[in-house]
Amino acid sequence: MAPPFSQPHIEPSPKRVRVLFGGKYVVDTKQAKLVWLKPNYPYYFFDAADVPTEFLQQASKSAESENYDLVVGARKAENAVTKYLQGDLAGLVQITMGAVDAWFEEDEQVFVHPKDPYKRVDVLQSSRHVRIVVNGVEVANTTKPRLLFETSLPVRTYIPKTDCHMDLLKPTDLTTQCPYKGVANYYSVALSTGQVFDNIVWWYRVPLPECADIKGYVAFYDEKVDTYFDGVLQARPGQK
Repeated sequence: MAPPFSQPHIEPSPKRVRVLFGGKYVVDTKQAKLVWLKPNYPYYFFDAADVPTEFLQQASKSAESENYDLVVGARKAENAVTKYLQGDLAGLVQITMGAVDAWFEEDEQVFVHPKDPYKRVDVLQSSRHVRIVVNGVEVANTTKPRLLFETSLPVRTYIPKTDCHMDLLKPTDLTTQCPYKGVANYYSVALSTGQVFDNIVWWYRVPLPECADIKGYVAFYDEKVDTYFDGVLQARPGQK
């Protein structure tokens, strides 16, 4: 069965899944479930038998669920574990992804959420002429973009730094993570007028293998800049 499907949608994962917290694998199973609670991406759920009770301290209980703190030695992640008691999820346990130290699919670390088996990411070299303009000022101009196509999301344009006005790009401390691309660093655009547009540019210093071709290239939030493809101003994502 392929999307779209109604939520919650539950299907078995063929991968070994491990959850690391406080120096111990609090879950190590080949029976994990992928559960879609919303259309965008799945979460991992586990059979209760695959989550050792020695690491759980009950925090609260309702008719629908039991909530637990995850405890390993002196480490505690409060309300990080939910066991469902009713409905389609009855008997399944969810651990908050960001509450633990690391998640692994087989021996590869995953971030943010499990990779969606129905989602594809492709990076294609292009010769389109792309210009990026911020408040009337050109900040990038290239005929060597790489276009990233990700299922159900807007196409993102990655531009060589050598084709950007790097004097206008100021590094920031912001980082974000993507399960398909890796850890992103950010720039703000600072114009000579004194205007600063915070964190509207990102790039991947060491992208994950499936997106290796965007290494060192930068992308601009198309929602916040003017993007021209072959001389034609593009509608910003979300605009008609």
